Amino acid sequence: MNSGADVRAAAARQLAAVVQDGKSLAALYQAWGGEPSRDLALQRALVTGALRWHHRLQWQLGQLLSKPLQRKDAELGALMRIGLLQLQEMRVPDHAAVAATVAATAVIHRKHARGLVNAVLRRFLRERSLLDAQMVEVPEAYWSHPAWFLSIVQSEYPDSASDILAANNEQAPMWLRVNTQRVSVDEYSAKLQSAGFTHTRDAELASALLLDAAVTTAELPGFAAGRVSLQDRAAQLAAQYLDLKPGQRVLDACAAPGGKTAHILELCPNLEHLVALDSDPERLATLGGHLQRLGLQADLQHGDAAATADWWDGQAFDRILLDAPCSATGVIRRHPDIKLRRTLQDVQRCVGLQASMLKALWPLLAPGGRCVYATCSVLRCENQSQIDHFLQTEPAAVCVEARQYLPGEANGDGFYYACLIKPG
Repeated sequence: MNSGADVRAAAARQLAAVVQDGKSLAALYQAWGGEPSRDLALQRALVTGALRWHHRLQWQLGQLLSKPLQRKDAELGALMRIGLLQLQEMRVPDHAAVAATVAATAVIHRKHARGLVNAVLRRFLRERSLLDAQMVEVPEAYWSHPAWFLSIVQSEYPDSASDILAANNEQAPMWLRVNTQRVSVDEYSAKLQSAGFTHTRDAELASALLLDAAVTTAELPGFAAGRVSLQDRAAQLAAQYLDLKPGQRVLDACAAPGGKTAHILELCPNLEHLVALDSDPERLATLGGHLQRLGLQADLQHGDAAATADWWDGQAFDRILLDAPCSATGVIRRHPDIKLRRTLQDVQRCVGLQASMLKALWPLLAPGGRCVYATCSVLRCENQSQIDHFLQTEPAAVCVEARQYLPGEANGDGFYYACLIKPG
C-alpha cells in the first residue's frame, strides 16, 4: 500500500470527523497519542492545516467543482481540501501531492473519483492566480475565518483586525514554564542550550522560555521529572495578576487542565490552602496527574463554580482565579477547529455562564481580597462588557486593572484579565 496515500486517507477521515461530525481537534490529539512517527507527524500537519485554512479551501473547492458534493462524500471533500492545502501551504512537490492525494481515493473507497480529484487539483495549479485575485473579494475565504467572527473583530478592533486574523492563521509558538521549585531558570536554560534547543527568555515573566522551534515533550530535558511544563506566555500571566502572598487561601475555579493551578503553587509554595475546582471529573483527574508530575499538591474539588453550596466549606478566600469558560477565540491558532465548531449561540451561552459564576463566587472572596477574571477570548461581550455589567450589579467591587491581550502580542495567545478588589 502507498504510505503517502494511506496518510492522506487517514487525515481525510479525521478531517471529515471534525467538519461534519463535530469531533474536536483535542480529541484527535488524544487519539494520536504520544511521540509521532514521520507519517503521523504528516497526518497531524494535514489535519491541523486543513482546519486552519478550512474556509479558504472550501471556497476554492467550490470554485473548482462543477457541482457541490453530497453529504455522503464528506471524506472525499476532505481529501480534496487536503490536496489543495499541500499545493499552497506545505513543502510537498506539486506532482507528489497530486499523485498521493489521487491514490488516496482508493483507500477511502472512492476510487471512482480518481479522475475528479486529479482534475480539481490540476485545475487549481492552472488557475491559482485567477482564484487568488477573486478571493480578495470574499473575506471569509481570504482571511479563512467564519463570517460571524470576522464581523465582530472588524467592528471591535478596526485598527488591528487584520493583525488578529493573521495571527490566528499562524503556527502557535512553543512556550515553556520552568518549575522553579525544582530547578532555577538559569539552570534549565543551560540544559536546553546544551541539548541544542535555542530559545529566548521573556523580559516580563521570569519562568517563561520561548523555543525557537517546537519539540516533543519527550525531548525536553527533565519534563518527566517535573522541571518544566508547556504553557503559553499569556496564560502564565494569571498567577502574576493574582498578587499572591504566603499564608493565603486561594481558589482556582474552573482549574482543569491545571496549568494555572501548578503555576500558582510554583510561584507561591507557602499558601495556606489552594482549592482547585472543576466540574469535569476526567479533567480534574488529568489535573491531579499534572500536579503529581510537578511534585505539587492542591485540594482537588469536583463541583460547579456557579453552585457554591455544593462544595464550599464557608471559609473565605483571599484570592480567586476565575478562568471562565469562554469562546476560546484568543487561542484559535492552537485550536483551529474553533473556527468551525464555535457559533454565536455558543458565545451567548458562555456569556451567561460567566456572569453566573462571577455572581456566585464574589461572596466567597474575603474583604480586601482579589478576584482575577480571565478568558482566552478576544470578544468584548465576554471580557470588558462582562466586567462592566458585573460592576453595575456589585457597586462595592473595584476593578483595579483590566487588560486585553491580542493573539500574537508578545508572541502570546489572546487573553483577557480583570483584577477585581473587594474593599476591606
